[in-house]
Amino acid sequence: MTQPALAAHSTEAILAGNQGVVVDISSDKQAFHVPWGKAMMWIFLLSDTFIFSCFLISYMTVRISTTVPWPNPSEVFALSFGGDPIPLILIAIMTFVLITSSGTMALAVNFGYRKNKKLTVLLMMATALLGATFVGMQAFEWTKLIMDEGVRPWGNPMGAAQFGASFFMITGFHGMHVSAGVIYLSVVAWRVGTGFYDRKKGGNYETVEIAGLYWHFVDLVWVFIFAFFYLW
Repeated sequence: MTQPALAAHSTEAILAGNQGVVVDISSDKQAFHVPWGKAMMWIFLLSDTFIFSCFLISYMTVRISTTVPWPNPSEVFALSFGGDPIPLILIAIMTFVLITSSGTMALAVNFGYRKNKKLTVLLMMATALLGATFVGMQAFEWTKLIMDEGVRPWGNPMGAAQFGASFFMITGFHGMHVSAGVIYLSVVAWRVGTGFYDRKKGGNYETVEIAGLYWHFVDLVWVFIFAFFYLW
């Protein structure tokens, strides 16, 4: 094939390829076969990851750079049950409760795809109950620090003033996510129980999995908070 013929053939191939791209875009072709709701949840979780990362990085920067002694979390978050204080006992129980809720949520997703409405609803409500228990224990923790220890977002009698600001900002933001998740799971469980997804989505329980993604993310974030804030 001569040089002009090769050039003409290449030009035709490029034009044909460009026309194919234009046709695909204009016809709204789906490049990745991911449901819209799940894709949007992943995007939301990615943005939330950046926010929590900024909070934890800021906390670590403040703690490393402060010249005032940082309070010992094992002493600050210790509880006494009639004897010697037990370090981090409440935090350990809170962590156990939240990790357990991940297990019940995973089971709920599994039974959702099996179309077992009864077990799906029960497991989702158990997950929401565990989440509400976590929030209740966090409220007790906040009350103890504010009322008994005198910790404030702008001050702290036990050491560095930044301790209070870091604690209330990070745990408060996470607690807000857990509280929202409890409401979210309760609504989805109610819709599963009333047959909403059977009527509106032809028995597609994908929303249960999407709710599970959110809940597992909240649990995973707590693992990092537990490691960096309470164990460090």
